[in-house]
Amino acid sequence: MKILFLSFAFALVAGFASAQVTMPQTSSASQEAAISQGNWMIGAGIGSTNYNFDTETFNISLEPRAAYFIRDNVAVGAQVKLGLTTQDGSSVFEYGVAPLIRYYFPEGASPTSRWFAEGLVGVGGSHTKNNDKDEPVSLLIGISGGYSHFVSRNVALEAALGYTYNKSDVGAETGMSGLGLTFGFNIYLPGQKW
Repeated sequence: MKILFLSFAFALVAGFASAQVTMPQTSSASQEAAISQGNWMIGAGIGSTNYNFDTETFNISLEPRAAYFIRDNVAVGAQVKLGLTTQDGSSVFEYGVAPLIRYYFPEGASPTSRWFAEGLVGVGGSHTKNNDKDEPVSLLIGISGGYSHFVSRNVALEAALGYTYNKSDVGAETGMSGLGLTFGFNIYLPGQKW
C-alpha cells in the first residue's frame, strides 16, 4: 500500500512539474497594421482624474470615443464626455461632445507601442444636483499627449496627460481649466479605404 501511495504521489508531482505554464499575452507587434488608413478606432478613457486650478476639486469621468483613420497614423472622430464632480457636498454632472484628431508619431515607435498627440474642440455643459437650472453650454478645448501599448493585434492600453480649457461664457470671468491624467483602451477594427 505504501509503495502504491508513493508511486501515485510521485506521478502526480511529475505531472505538475511537466505541465506547460502559459503566461497571458502582454504585447503584440502589430501596431503598424492597426493604425493604417481605413481602420476604425473605438475606445474610452476610463478612470480619468482632473485637478481644477480654479476650485481645487477632483473629478472622475468616462470619455468614449470613435475615430476613422483618414491616412496612416492620423485619425479623426468624436469624443463624448460624461463626468461627475463633487465639491463641498454638492454633485455636478458634466457632459460634452467634441470632434477630435489624433496623430501617432512614427518617431520613437516600437513594434508594440506608439506615442500620440490629440486635440479636440467642442461644447460642454453641466447640471448641479438639487438645482433646477443647468449651467450654460460652454466652449471645450483640449490637447493631450500619451502612450499606447498594444496588447494584441486590435487592442491597446493607453495613458495620456492633457490640458483642458472650458469657459462657460466667453465674456464672463467664470470658467474651468486644468491638467488631467487619463487611462483607457482602444479597439482597432479593420475597415476600407475611402
